[in-house]
Amino acid sequence: MRVSHFAPALCALAFAAGLGQAPARADDPRDPAMRTAEARARDKAIIKQLNEDQIAYVRERDARYAEGWDAYRRARGNNRYEAPAYEADRRAYSDAHSEYEAAMAEWRRDVAACRAGYYEHCAR
Repeated sequence: MRVSHFAPALCALAFAAGLGQAPARADDPRDPAMRTAEARARDKAIIKQLNEDQIAYVRERDARYAEGWDAYRRARGNNRYEAPAYEADRRAYSDAHSEYEAAMAEWRRDVAACRAGYYEHCAR
């Protein structure tokens, strides 16, 4: 891999740019704009309004999402978790699972018999 001869200079420039910027502090006690009670009250009111606007936005967004999901469920025609359909699916799964367990038990018996020397069980 070939490194450009500009790479060290670019790294130094990026490092210097990072050092030159001071981190922003939300509640800087030395902020000259926030020294008066009126300025702090105004800032508090602005923050409160921003929070209320965000809450309203999230509630409205969630209501739209809920409407969309309701429309999706209505478009599907039926709810697959309704009692009759769900119970039929659950019974079908239970029956299939029981059949699988019985087949596995028979296979295990055949394997054990084959290993015990009953070779007629090996071909199943």
